[in-house]
Amino acid sequence: MKTTRQLLAEESNFHRTVRLLYTGSSERARQFRYGLIAFDAVSIVYFVIISALPEDPVYTVINLVLGLAILVDLAARLWVSDKLRKELTRIHTIADVVVVASIFLAPFFAENLGFVRILRGLRLIRAYHLLRDLRQESRFFRLHEDAILAAVNLLVFIFFTTSCVFVLAFEGHAGVSGYVDALYFTVATLTTTGFGDITMETTGGKLLSVLIMVVGVSLFLQLLRAIFQPSKVKYSCPECGLNRHEPDAVHCKHCGETIKIETDGGNS
Repeated sequence: MKTTRQLLAEESNFHRTVRLLYTGSSERARQFRYGLIAFDAVSIVYFVIISALPEDPVYTVINLVLGLAILVDLAARLWVSDKLRKELTRIHTIADVVVVASIFLAPFFAENLGFVRILRGLRLIRAYHLLRDLRQESRFFRLHEDAILAAVNLLVFIFFTTSCVFVLAFEGHAGVSGYVDALYFTVATLTTTGFGDITMETTGGKLLSVLIMVVGVSLFLQLLRAIFQPSKVKYSCPECGLNRHEPDAVHCKHCGETIKIETDGGNS
């Protein structure tokens, strides 16, 4: 039988192993985080698609499995975090908590599944956490970070508001065609095209339309600006702290300090 000291040592080793998987720089840790990125991407796509489909026992089982996996990942992140309070207040952590709660409490909202589906759509916020990992791993992402972030902002907004429109304006049995109509209305409103073939009749729906136009247009313009403006790389100057530079910069344009930005041919 194992002693208390042995059990504590094993727990400490396991804790160290989990921490290194989430924060380490080894090839094993990198592959683990790539696996998390793949899982998060699949779960995000799944929750977007499932919001358009009627409830089914098979989907319920899949939801529970995904919910358990998200819960394990969330618990592991909190367990290895050095700043637990800060981690608990992160937007993607709160989103994961809400999504997990919406999955496991779904049976208690049998008469309001639309509300539950909107909560699951918050999983899209997890995309921002994926982007943080990609910033560390991918030079291509660092070079085009502004455009990618602007595109993600716009996509998250579109698909989350589409879920809201689908719940407010369509019956639960509308299915995929109803979700496509909701997406069509969202994009038409966002671009201020205003075809008028699908309209909101309720006060809440009209206010949502206003929100789509005001926020959506600003996000769309932000994306255009990020695409057409000259690309810059995030790199903090050790002297003055300026964190935006040309990809081939050798000196900080603010203070003249020598900087070393990673390039395909090595360091500048």
